[in-house]
Amino acid sequence: MRFYEGAPAEHGYPVFITTTFLDGDWKPLAERSDTIPATQDGMGIISYLKFYALRGKRNPQTLAIARSMGDYLIEQDLTPGSGSNSSVKYPGFTRSTGRRGNFPQPADSGAQSDRPYEIEPDKGGIAGYALILLYDATKDRRYLTQALHNARVLAANRRAGDATHSPWPFRVDYRSGDVRGDVSSNMTYVLRLYDVLLAHGYVEFSAPRTALWQWIKTWQISSAKTDGALFAQFFEDHDNPANRNAWAPLNLARYLIEKRGALDVDWREDSTSLIDFVRRNFTHKEFGVTVCHEQDEDHDAWGGINATYGAVLALYAKAIRSALLAREAREALNFTEYSIDELGRPRDLFKNIALGGWQEDAHTDVIHNFVDALAAYPEWGN
Repeated sequence: MRFYEGAPAEHGYPVFITTTFLDGDWKPLAERSDTIPATQDGMGIISYLKFYALRGKRNPQTLAIARSMGDYLIEQDLTPGSGSNSSVKYPGFTRSTGRRGNFPQPADSGAQSDRPYEIEPDKGGIAGYALILLYDATKDRRYLTQALHNARVLAANRRAGDATHSPWPFRVDYRSGDVRGDVSSNMTYVLRLYDVLLAHGYVEFSAPRTALWQWIKTWQISSAKTDGALFAQFFEDHDNPANRNAWAPLNLARYLIEKRGALDVDWREDSTSLIDFVRRNFTHKEFGVTVCHEQDEDHDAWGGINATYGAVLALYAKAIRSALLAREAREALNFTEYSIDELGRPRDLFKNIALGGWQEDAHTDVIHNFVDALAAYPEWGN
């Protein structure tokens, strides 16, 4: 965290907010101009707010960096149009991908496996949830306004989910609503967004929230007990509709464990099903340590997913009082810490020689996982 406090600015934002691929000296990787702003900065806001709270809210720079992430998302990373622009299906909505050096992103922005004009609805859920947390921390209504808008756009475009379709597709042309990918695995952050808005008194999200939870409970969690087909598609650089991932089931398990019976009376059985699905399909051994890889198409223990595994397993171990799983969780998190050098400079993957790389795997989707693990086991910080 101290290393990232020293990041240089680009267009008024710390460079790791605007650029996804950086080396250990803050220089953009020439061969990678693509960016993933919603995941990178949405999860980054969550990380920075959790770390800010962990340290007693004593460092204003931590909150300032979280605000910079939120500012970038609402100032530079939205699709064209406004709420009254009925010809656009996802107007003013947070983008999943873009290109570095664009302020704001152009109308045909789209990178990695997104086509021009495509967005990923679930990433708007991540950004919206992060922004309302940022509003709670700062009382800056710009963040609430964008979170509320994302939620309303999602509600307007929700479809009936079933055994082969999630309530939103994985990719969609924000102009026309043309769909690409029937299943989007990350429904948890849309559910989180609805839950927080309901807690703020926005009762309009009661019905969409109920329908979404019913789909998750009826179809998606059950999928983890069989082939896991409803946990296909999350990562922005892949477009195989059958490519399952570990990120979505782990983040759903995290939410079930956090909420326990208030969300799901079967939380223990359901979180067990999700974690067992991940352990069956996405874990392997490196240096004698059980680590987690991202997806069917990528068997590397990147920093984001392996830290997610360690944190969620820690929360689960604490909830069911398993010393064995707690040890495995700590070992996985310890494995990811070996990607950080003595100056605090991270790598996105332990086996990569070069410092830096994907910034969400090096940093923004890592920090909140360590905070969660420390909340479960404070003694690990000694």
